[in-house]
Amino acid sequence: MIVAGCDIGSLTAKAVILNNGEVVSTAVSKVCPKPEDSAKMIMNLALQNTDLTMENLDYSVGTGYGKDQISFFDRTESEISCHGKGAWMSDNSVRTIVDIGGQDAKSIKLDEQGNVTRFMYNDKCASGTGRFIEIMAEALELDLAEISSIGQQSKKELRLSNQCVVFAETEVISLINEGYELPDIINGLNFALASRVAALAKSIIVEENVLMTGGVAKNRGVFKMLEQALGVSFLTNKLDPQINGALGAAYYAEEALQQSTFSQ
Repeated sequence: MIVAGCDIGSLTAKAVILNNGEVVSTAVSKVCPKPEDSAKMIMNLALQNTDLTMENLDYSVGTGYGKDQISFFDRTESEISCHGKGAWMSDNSVRTIVDIGGQDAKSIKLDEQGNVTRFMYNDKCASGTGRFIEIMAEALELDLAEISSIGQQSKKELRLSNQCVVFAETEVISLINEGYELPDIINGLNFALASRVAALAKSIIVEENVLMTGGVAKNRGVFKMLEQALGVSFLTNKLDPQINGALGAAYYAEEALQQSTFSQ
């Protein structure tokens, strides 16, 4: 039983291939202008790591912003459902998921069976998303990996007075001109993002165990500050936190295929 899950986000495309329930390949890449092209590209990348082709896939499920514009998926599922499924299948102890993507943030609660019981979603303001850090990295002329590593060198607490991306960018430039240390500025940016996402998560009442997913989970500064803001210790991701939605989509594909086989 070979299935695939594909998550086409606003900034990145992710794919996961399962063979009889085991992850055999994953892929993450920046999106193309058209969702259909993004899906084909990311599936080809994932398949390159195996001896499989698209013809070998028994079933596929798509999710994410571009899911409804892609013709070759057997079906689609919502992002919330896929993130819940991916996290719970990775670790049945998960009760709360905090996901920070490129242009949105999500907080999701699960019951003991892995069903989504409540969620909050922010896709209206960039200050609570990965785009906030990306814009600040551009202003500082750094890449995202450097933002993560440099921020951990901070020795002084610095808090930004603005959370709005536009005003925060202006404030960062002013802080640089005033001679503030780069690690302290980045630490302040991480705190601003973590605070915004923590407020979103607390609105659904965070219940342990908590898993942080999404590309921003790779930023150790934001990761640690979000733990502090929520008063929890996050579970360890067993796979790349960025593929969680695609992983959930792949498990939905497997379930759909099993149900189809059983009904015949």
